[in-house]
Amino acid sequence: MTDWGYKQFCPVAMASEVLGTRWTILVIRELLSGSHRFNDLRRGLPHISPALLSKRLRELEELGVVGRERDPETGNPLYCLTEAGEELRPVIMAMGCWGQRWLEAQLSMKNLDPSLLMWDMRRNLDPAPLPPQRVTIQFLYHDVTPGRAKWWLIVDESNEDGAVDLCRKDPGHDVDLYVVSDLRTMTAIWMGLMTVAEALDSGKLRLTGARQLQASMQNWLGLSVFAGESKRVSA
Repeated sequence: MTDWGYKQFCPVAMASEVLGTRWTILVIRELLSGSHRFNDLRRGLPHISPALLSKRLRELEELGVVGRERDPETGNPLYCLTEAGEELRPVIMAMGCWGQRWLEAQLSMKNLDPSLLMWDMRRNLDPAPLPPQRVTIQFLYHDVTPGRAKWWLIVDESNEDGAVDLCRKDPGHDVDLYVVSDLRTMTAIWMGLMTVAEALDSGKLRLTGARQLQASMQNWLGLSVFAGESKRVSA
């Protein structure tokens, strides 16, 4: 429990003391999204310091929300949610759905981050509509500083570490599809505020490469799990 506390026996107040500290809910969100290694958690939380992330994980472990194991290959810690942690899934999902429906999109658009966007697209990408061979997709954000402008998604079912890999440096593969956009437009597509077709029609998105990949982009692109929620306020 936090030191300050609400000093109420109400379960809502007690749960708020556990979950209300800064970054705690987002740490749980990352664990629910499938991140188990410390570095993967940091990729989903690029603005948290390593020391604070370690502290939050330790607190959640002490509370019985998070369990820790050892990677048999590397010996590094693997973090997973306990039964108590998994029971928070509908709570976190409900918060996300509420935010998608009732918070103006402009609030989200003030916090654009290419690394976080690409990480989310990487883990939500659906390989099913793609051809059964290695596919390399390059994203270029023309309004971002050079060091953060180019990204590559490599989809390869034979990859032992998972079907989809994200690279910030050129992996050296032939590129099957080039995706050129500004960061705001791609974020809007990811959030479900704009479709791929709408972005293409407006000229804010340009695709070059395999026509099959262009035509199926709306299907394979990793959208937010909340993208299907309709806005109840002006976008």
